[in-house]
Amino acid sequence: MQSADFSRRKSDPTCRVGIVEDHTFMQEGMKIFVESLSGFECAWVAGTAAEAVEKISQDEPNVLIVDITLPDRSGLELIKDLHATHNQMNVLVVSMHEEDLYAERALKAGAKGYIMKNAPHDVFESALVRIAQGGVAVSHKMADRVLMAFSSGVQPRPESGLHSLSDREFEVFQHLGEGKSTHQVAESMRISPKTVDVHRMNIKNKLNLEDGAAVTRYAIRWAEARKHGAAE
Repeated sequence: MQSADFSRRKSDPTCRVGIVEDHTFMQEGMKIFVESLSGFECAWVAGTAAEAVEKISQDEPNVLIVDITLPDRSGLELIKDLHATHNQMNVLVVSMHEEDLYAERALKAGAKGYIMKNAPHDVFESALVRIAQGGVAVSHKMADRVLMAFSSGVQPRPESGLHSLSDREFEVFQHLGEGKSTHQVAESMRISPKTVDVHRMNIKNKLNLEDGAAVTRYAIRWAEARKHGAAE
């Protein structure tokens, strides 16, 4: 679906897009959608962060679409690294994770936009065009929050609760919420069990919980509440 407001002439320079997504179905869907837009083409697709880094070193795209959940490392960590080494490349996060949990983290990491995977085609197109033109693409709600933060000089979110956790701590918290053991979290994140314990301790302190077991219980309750739309 192509809106007249965002259509491009065939004579316009082609915007080359890289896609970092581990699910084949989503890969193909995004590739087909990008190729359907006038003025855009898919440069390549990658299923892992490591594969993306290798492909970028050989063929840097104008825009990179990144999923947060990748099999080898967090998409946020990938974005941070790319922001340091390829800061001219515009990154759009397309994720299944709710905007209120991850959009701010993605923008702080260096992304220029954030949309949900279930967004309508015209929203996807609008975001892609804005990112390609050097703009920022987030929902009106998130844009208002960011503008308010700049105008007031305060953080978009209070530095308390889950929003006080670092990206890695929050990732550990989510894994714990899925009922994973320390070793399972370590394996999923490709870090040592000792590092998981350090993150758990930091989470405990930031959330003012009594011990590591309390962190796990809180994470599981939080995850269950999110499923039913009851978590904050």
